[in-house]
Amino acid sequence: MLWLIALPLGLVIVYLAARFSRFRQWAEPILSVGVAVGLLVAFIIWFSDRDGPRPPVPEPVETQPAGLTVDDVGLEGLTFEQSQPQRSFRLRGTVANKGSALLEYFRLSVTLENCPNGTCEKIGDDTALILARVPAGQNRAFETFLTFPNREGESLTAPKWTTAVLEVRSANR
Repeated sequence: MLWLIALPLGLVIVYLAARFSRFRQWAEPILSVGVAVGLLVAFIIWFSDRDGPRPPVPEPVETQPAGLTVDDVGLEGLTFEQSQPQRSFRLRGTVANKGSALLEYFRLSVTLENCPNGTCEKIGDDTALILARVPAGQNRAFETFLTFPNREGESLTAPKWTTAVLEVRSANR
């Protein structure tokens, strides 16, 4: 709203400066300093408010967890078959839904280690999103591909697989 005052005042000053040379000699230095101060104030306001207003943080609401948890998903009969290129594997298995809701998908983390002579060296990790619509209390077969880093001259002689279900999604969550 400040501009409603500044606009007519600016027009009057420009008119008077164009019309009277004595006014121009007096007004030019004052207006130059005024514009510089105005720009400095605008910069300070912009710099202090550049993040914008902070949205209010919602208060946590205590609710009962709905849907499935990672404990409601069981994996059975996991088999790993080497595929092409090297260190690419086809994972097949069965997912069991032990919960009371329809399982839509789950995220599976797999760690591959090479364990010749009882000493294990970690090869890598891969995560797969498994889309499996499994009704409550039922099992379904699934299949996915996993890829691990390949190092030249290093062969995989005694693979050790570690799997973990990281996330599940049910129909009512």
